[in-house]
Amino acid sequence: MCYLIAKNIDDVGCVALKTTHGKHLSEFKRKVENKVGYEKIQLVTISRPSAYGEYEPYQFANSEDEFEKMVVSM
Repeated sequence: MCYLIAKNIDDVGCVALKTTHGKHLSEFKRKVENKVGYEKIQLVTISRPSAYGEYEPYQFANSEDEFEKMVVSM
């Protein structure tokens, strides 16, 4: 288990999705990066939110579709 985090470099907080490591995560991350670009949105994978206070507050998405929509609207 891990969390995919999307952080707008100009804003406080982030969007998080609970997921698992693997090929699917890599492909999903690339799909989102292709939609939003690399300039303003940072996508990272972390082990647990409590260890990364710099991304707080976390807004958790319930699905990949919801995560993608939230990130696109950042």
